[in-house]
Amino acid sequence: MPAFDLSLLPPEPDLTFELPLWQAGLSAVAGIDEAGRGALAGPVAAAAVILPPNAKVMEYLRGVRDSKQMTPEQRENARGKILRHAITWGVGFASSQEIDQIGILPATRLAACRALDILSISPAHILLDYLVLAEVPVPQTALIKGDCRSLSIAAASILAKTSRDALLRELEMTYPGYGFASHKGYGTRAHREAIRRLGACPVHRLSFALLGDTSNLMDEDSQELE
Repeated sequence: MPAFDLSLLPPEPDLTFELPLWQAGLSAVAGIDEAGRGALAGPVAAAAVILPPNAKVMEYLRGVRDSKQMTPEQRENARGKILRHAITWGVGFASSQEIDQIGILPATRLAACRALDILSISPAHILLDYLVLAEVPVPQTALIKGDCRSLSIAAASILAKTSRDALLRELEMTYPGYGFASHKGYGTRAHREAIRRLGACPVHRLSFALLGDTSNLMDEDSQELE
């Protein structure tokens, strides 16, 4: 993938990549992004979103940006906007067992394919955040920092994140004691201590070396904030 000068990032995601595709007659442009790739427990999620081919969507989705730059309240508010204005959307998951079986990158692509399968219309082009779906016979553009540059990808990042967070809150009730509702499966200090105390549960990713030494896992200060 070509290098990208991060100083060129726009103040917020825009339609730089969508507009030329729409003008070329490709009205169904899907943005795809994932959430949960670096977590130690729970599935990886991917969302696909097709926005209306109208520049006014920038107005309607004002404030939508990379989900990692938003508070939970901002994400939920943005999610409502996206669901109101998107032509179609879908969220797919790949389970912790599938991650263990095939690896995190193939599982991420699997979740993305499942999200695409849910869409009510097939995309004519796909915009992705540093990912390529070789198994999908649709023209694709993979972007570095895509969730900061493309409104469609940013919208997908929010749907993937909020959907996965909701699922992790449910897993907290099924597997109490791990704190899934708070850390969402990431390797915080509290999560590592729970693993040491309780052992791994069925939604932990065993291929992430959880059953052995956990001293090399991230602490709370270095946790990836998705």
